[in-house]
Amino acid sequence: GALLCVLDERGKIETSPQFSHRLAYWRDEGRRDLAMVIGGADGIDTSLRAEADYALSFGKMVWPHMLARVMVAEQLYRAASILSGGPYHRS
Repeated sequence: GALLCVLDERGKIETSPQFSHRLAYWRDEGRRDLAMVIGGADGIDTSLRAEADYALSFGKMVWPHMLARVMVAEQLYRAASILSGGPYHRS
């Protein structure tokens, strides 16, 4: 039942504020759970990518799996900060 978001180089590239607004939209639509899927060395399987509700990209470069996890965590933290009205480093 979770919204499925894959991290894929073919996904949409967003700024942190855009990503935070996307999370707010999903929240306001009643989506309670979010599954962020990071691909392995060969990326995301095409069948899983087709099932995904959204594909997000951190750019065309390839990132190590563990670093991508930290980047996802940072963006979720940053989105929560933006949505709560906290300071954002580019405001």
